[in-house]
Amino acid sequence: MSKKKIAKVCKLQFPAGGAKPGPALASAGIQMPAFCTQFNEATKDRMGDIVPVVITAYEDKSFTFVL
Repeated sequence: MSKKKIAKVCKLQFPAGGAKPGPALASAGIQMPAFCTQFNEATKDRMGDIVPVVITAYEDKSFTFVL
């Protein structure tokens, strides 16, 4: 299995359940709507918190993230 090539790693913060497409995500080079949906789902039980996230963006525009 070949590994995906990492394009960029970004450390950002968003309100729990409230990530939206914008300049911070645009600079990450990922599919913003997909990230927002996944992040908001993963953090919906933490409403009111600011959640740090590390996004690993790959050359094929896919991504992974760690809260």
